[in-house]
Amino acid sequence: MKRKDGWHISDEDYEKQLYALHVQLVKFQRDLIGRGERLAVVMEGRDGAGKDGTIKRIIEHLSPRDTRVVALGKPTDRDRTSWYFQRFAAHLPAGGEIVLFNRSWYNRAGVERVMGFCSDGEYESFLDEAPQFEAMLTRSGIRVVKYYLDISKAEQKERLDARRADPLKQWKISPIDAVAMKKWNAYSEARDAMFAHTSHDAAPWHVVKADSKKRARLNVIRHLLGCFDYKGKDEKLLKAEPTIIFRFTEKALTQDLLAH
Repeated sequence: MKRKDGWHISDEDYEKQLYALHVQLVKFQRDLIGRGERLAVVMEGRDGAGKDGTIKRIIEHLSPRDTRVVALGKPTDRDRTSWYFQRFAAHLPAGGEIVLFNRSWYNRAGVERVMGFCSDGEYESFLDEAPQFEAMLTRSGIRVVKYYLDISKAEQKERLDARRADPLKQWKISPIDAVAMKKWNAYSEARDAMFAHTSHDAAPWHVVKADSKKRARLNVIRHLLGCFDYKGKDEKLLKAEPTIIFRFTEKALTQDLLAH
């Protein structure tokens, strides 16, 4: 697929860089296990943003015993009468574990908000409580790293069309996809409100410009590894591109840094 504005990266270059980063990930995990540290990675983004593919590349060579991907389905009747964060808390990492949330408690700030699956009161309470919940996690020793994969409207349309045409990706198709494009502006507003209310020092949001899947994946891995000290860390490999991944600040809303 052709990319504009220098976004293209050759398959050969991509695979070479990815291999080097996978070696770093293995070193990082070995050190994390040895120290009994706990890591929770939150991966959010619009439908078709590339969450599945990014997570797949992160975990590809990690220890399956010590790495978990959590992708919860819609809440049960019991879940609906429980504390909202309760079903997510059950999947948090123990010592030496890495847990990646493919969508997370932030479903309430995105899909549930836009699709009307929660009340205004539930939504407003979530925006207040999410930073408190994450602050509790970090105080308990869990590192929380949050990524939002941001794609353009044209890119989302292209990817969702390709998904519907691919017989191997039928499991990805959902009723939510059918209205994703129609509710583009509503999702943009929900994203902006989520950033403004829930990006905090204990667990800030990191925005990933993800129109190029390959560059997004490489930069997420570089950034994630760059957040930690570990034996064998190669700083030269971990220089993320600031035009691809950056910490959310208020200027992202005023300087047109997000897809609208």
